[in-house]
Amino acid sequence: MNKRSQHVVPNPNGGWSVRKSGAERASRVFTTQADAIKRGKELAKRDGAELYVHRSDGTIRMKNSYANDPYPPKG
Repeated sequence: MNKRSQHVVPNPNGGWSVRKSGAERASRVFTTQADAIKRGKELAKRDGAELYVHRSDGTIRMKNSYANDPYPPKG
């Protein structure tokens, strides 16, 4: 996980937050997880970073990389 990674996490006040790794505050709060994922994906693509989507219990549900992968799969 690098400092540019984006995380979609549950917000303690309700809804879902998009937060950069290491940040204390969310960059934005959304009503639905789908809307938060959409914004997180935009930010991760823009920054060439990774996107982590968490479940409401905090565990990681999904991870996507938009960075330059030094070992891309063959195919």
